[in-house]
Amino acid sequence: MMRLVLVRHGQTEWNAVGRYQGQSNVALSDMGRQQAKCLAENFPAKLDAIYASDLDRAKETAECVGEKLGVSVRPEKSFRELSFGDWEGLTYQEISLRWPNEANKLFTAPDELQIPHGENFQGLQKRALAKINELYKEHVNQTIGIFAHGAINKTILAGLMHIPLHYLWSLRQDNTAVNILRLDDGYVTVELINSTSHLGKGLISQGL
Repeated sequence: MMRLVLVRHGQTEWNAVGRYQGQSNVALSDMGRQQAKCLAENFPAKLDAIYASDLDRAKETAECVGEKLGVSVRPEKSFRELSFGDWEGLTYQEISLRWPNEANKLFTAPDELQIPHGENFQGLQKRALAKINELYKEHVNQTIGIFAHGAINKTILAGLMHIPLHYLWSLRQDNTAVNILRLDDGYVTVELINSTSHLGKGLISQGL
C-alpha cells in the first residue's frame, strides 16, 4: 500500500494570460506564492517523502509545503510537464492560427495528438507512471507527495483510474489542486480530486 498526494503547482504569470508553459521554466507569480502558502498552512496529510518536478514553479510550491511539514523536497525530472515543443510561450489562439488541425485535436482527440517538436500524451503518461511504480516499491505503507503540473497530473489520474486518454480533459486540475489516492497492488481508491478548499475565493485559478 502507498498513499499518493498529487498536487499541481501554484499560478504563474503565463497561467494568468493563457500561455502554454510546458517545460519552459516559468516562476510562480505573486498570486501563485500566496496559493502555495495557503496550501502549506492547510495541507490535508502528513508526508513521509516529497517529490517535485524539477521546474521551478512545481519545486517552489513543494518547498513551501515541505518547509511547513519538515520534509525535504527531492527534484524529479520524470514529473516535468508535457513538452509543448513549438507551442511553448504561445496562447491557444496563436497556436490554432498556425496549427489548426493539431490545435483542434488537443481538446477533441488528445490521444491522437503529436505536438510539433514536443511530446504526446501517451509518452507523458508512460514516463510518469513508470516513476510512480518505482516509488510504490520504495515507499511501502507510506504517504508521499508529488508536486507537478496540470497535464501530467491529468495523465497520472487517468492512468490510475483507468480513464482513456481520449477523455483526459474531463479531469480538472486547478492551481495547487490536491488529489489523494491509495494504491494497493494495482487497485486504486480515490479519496480526493482537485481540491482547492485551502484557497480563499480570490485565490482560485485554473490556468494551463
